[in-house]
Amino acid sequence: MEATRFAFGKEILEIAKTHDDFVVCNADTKACGIEAMAELFPTRSFSIGIAEQNLINVSAGLAASGYKVFACTFAVFLTMRCCEQVRNFVCHTNLNVTLVGTHTGLQVGEDGATHAAVEDVAIMGAMPNMTIIQPADAVAARAIAHAAHKFVGPLYVRLHRNPSPVIYGESYKFEVGKATVVRNDGDDVALISSGIMLQKALDAADALKAKGIRARVIDMSTLKPLDEAAVLAAAKATNAVVTIEDHSTIGGLGAAVAQVLSQQYPCFLKCIGIPDVYGESGPSEILYAKYHMDVPSIVAASEKLVAKKSLPALV
Repeated sequence: MEATRFAFGKEILEIAKTHDDFVVCNADTKACGIEAMAELFPTRSFSIGIAEQNLINVSAGLAASGYKVFACTFAVFLTMRCCEQVRNFVCHTNLNVTLVGTHTGLQVGEDGATHAAVEDVAIMGAMPNMTIIQPADAVAARAIAHAAHKFVGPLYVRLHRNPSPVIYGESYKFEVGKATVVRNDGDDVALISSGIMLQKALDAADALKAKGIRARVIDMSTLKPLDEAAVLAAAKATNAVVTIEDHSTIGGLGAAVAQVLSQQYPCFLKCIGIPDVYGESGPSEILYAKYHMDVPSIVAASEKLVAKKSLPALV
């Protein structure tokens, strides 16, 4: 068990030991451990203080001067308090700034409702030039750290607060814009998840298999640009797609998949995520159950979708 935020941060520090082509900015937080750059390489680390809008202004200025910049803080501040600065000074100018947003989704319930970033993908996804990626576990987070280092342009890396199970082996490969088919042994329903919800999707697939329902599982680690080919392949194979995300169902993974399917291959679809509400305070697993994002809810939604597609079509 390891939090994706710490796996990512530690890997960036390792990369810094052999690559001197980037700098790090933070907002006086210990969001992902990347802040330790100040001790290792003090001339390449800048603490802007609790002034997140200035964090983006300084990062944009450094990028405009030719630096690759990692800017890190809690996602709720990075994407909302700094929305105008990200839009005008990073995306509009297409600068080489990687925004590292931690403490996303309902996992932040134990820190308090106002800190739960459940709208961040919708906000960042609406900005031209922005790419959005999100690891499912610590192995993926380390691979994504290397991809982020090589990436050129505005990038949002979405990371998680709590330790989560390790799913992938060390042979895992990440490519921006490409989904990973984690399980391909079913044509009854496709479960498309993003981020740490992948473990719940896999557990749901196991429970469905015990009920005689075969599910394929896809990890959509890049949220923008979406891997449309993977979505369409899953839809054509199953005619029933369930999306699973720790984000609002408005403007996130489910909305992006729905847009692709409605335009190119209409099929049965269920979007599982946070409804049109703010995050709440409380233990994350209790919140997941409340909003029907836990394994039993995913299983029930999948069963209902499979039953629907077997009904005779209306003429």
